[in-house]
Amino acid sequence: MAVIIGPEKTSLFRAAPRLLQILRVLARHKFLSALRGKGHWPPPNEVRETFEELGLTFLKFGQVLAMRRDLLPDTYIHELEQLHDQLPAQGIDAVRAMVETELGAPLTKLFTSFSETPLAAATIAQVHEATMRDGRRVAVKVQRPGLEEMISTDIAALTYLAALGESLFPRLRAFDLPVLVREFSNSLNRETDFSHEARSIILFRAALKDVPGLWIPNVVAESSSGNVLTMDFSAGERIDIYAKQHPEEMPRLINTLVRLTLQTIFEEGLFHADPHPGNVLVLPDGRLSLLDFGMTGELDEPMRESLTLMLEAVVKGDARAATEAYLEMTMANENVNRASLLMDIKAVLYDIHRSDLAEVSIGDSFDSLLRAGSRNGVHNPGEFFLLTRTFVILESMIRQLDPDHDYLKSFREEISRLTTQHFSLERIKDKTGKLVRELERLLGDAPGDTRRILRRIAEGNLGRVQAPSVEALGGRLSRILERLIGAIVNAALVIGGSMLVLAPLGGWHHILGESMVFVGIFGTLLICIAALRHDRGRGSGRR
Repeated sequence: MAVIIGPEKTSLFRAAPRLLQILRVLARHKFLSALRGKGHWPPPNEVRETFEELGLTFLKFGQVLAMRRDLLPDTYIHELEQLHDQLPAQGIDAVRAMVETELGAPLTKLFTSFSETPLAAATIAQVHEATMRDGRRVAVKVQRPGLEEMISTDIAALTYLAALGESLFPRLRAFDLPVLVREFSNSLNRETDFSHEARSIILFRAALKDVPGLWIPNVVAESSSGNVLTMDFSAGERIDIYAKQHPEEMPRLINTLVRLTLQTIFEEGLFHADPHPGNVLVLPDGRLSLLDFGMTGELDEPMRESLTLMLEAVVKGDARAATEAYLEMTMANENVNRASLLMDIKAVLYDIHRSDLAEVSIGDSFDSLLRAGSRNGVHNPGEFFLLTRTFVILESMIRQLDPDHDYLKSFREEISRLTTQHFSLERIKDKTGKLVRELERLLGDAPGDTRRILRRIAEGNLGRVQAPSVEALGGRLSRILERLIGAIVNAALVIGGSMLVLAPLGGWHHILGESMVFVGIFGTLLICIAALRHDRGRGSGRR
């Protein structure tokens, strides 16, 4: 079974010893005196050493803070980015016990061979090479024992510490620590649940099956559980090592990396949030192999639509449109200073557009937008920081692999391909079909729903309203609603057709766009004529 982490599982009494230990470490490194305003914050290297001293959970928490460029100065961010999650390997006896307990059979019956030396050992798990009974070569990811109690206690201690810190030191409220700890707990839950990682692998394999030159190891479901994950073995070489031996292959491999990143973000709404060289291998046949799906992000369709609008506005330098699209993706409230946010985003876009286009960083641009939002009261969803992290790591890796590669050219080409695909006939038919089904359901339900609501009003405090009058009003509202929906559909046809006409796609896209505009305008005229006839009929009846 998987680790389930939650502070509610650990009482304050049980967490107290760990809480006191954390406070002693923080006091020794002068954090508490800084919070009281009696000293300066510890230097960045001491902050990193503090997280390392506090152990596994705090190592992961420090890595999460390293993504919060909107909260911490760059010097601290750079130091926290050096936190490594490599730990001494567990002995083979502990690994064997975990595998046999999770999979319900002796190790020798599950595998014909199982390497005692791990391929890698990190904070959460370590990976061993093995051979299945049917001869398949696999990689077995085994979680470290005892994580549940340790992490639950640490999360409970962090939760109490965040609440206590905000009550004693008001200056900490700007960090929104309880929300930060809650999001960290949810993230750690996903990372320690290998069944979640297995589902992510399946989704990525389905989403990227048509990307040429890419292979993602499949999950061996019958030999996997919440704490053990068995996958096909990837016999590849780290891409940074491969780049030194085959520099001529880098343009092709980088284009594949850019394509798989943008396609999963904008088409599927999920993305690999840790694309560093150790998770990207090159197979002997030249294909890329993507590993480790423990840290992934998800974006729903409305958020992807707003993200697209924001990127378009950033490219055009339209600060107002970028601000509106940004606020649509966030949990904005009445505390957001919209005027100040607009001015800050204008400054961000000015810096982007006055720079040499070849030197523009997508990750840094996202980072600047998030900082502007946090300064003005916006609560940025956790997915934003993962998305920023993805682009920052990807851009850094590309510069390392091929410093002369035009990364933005690859980005523009892939966006152009996705735009063409977005306006394909099949996609338009699919979206139109969904719209028609939704409108048909709405039209079918609206008259009855309207009459039921009005009948309840008539039977309540407005009981003096006669039922026939209510029914007549319901009929009129239904007709108005039908006209309104018709107008919305026609407007959608006009807008969609105009987008196709204006898009630089040509061919049948242009013809389809003109047809949609014509149908939309013609439908609007029919609605107006029907409304005029109905109004004239009512006037004649009254006379």
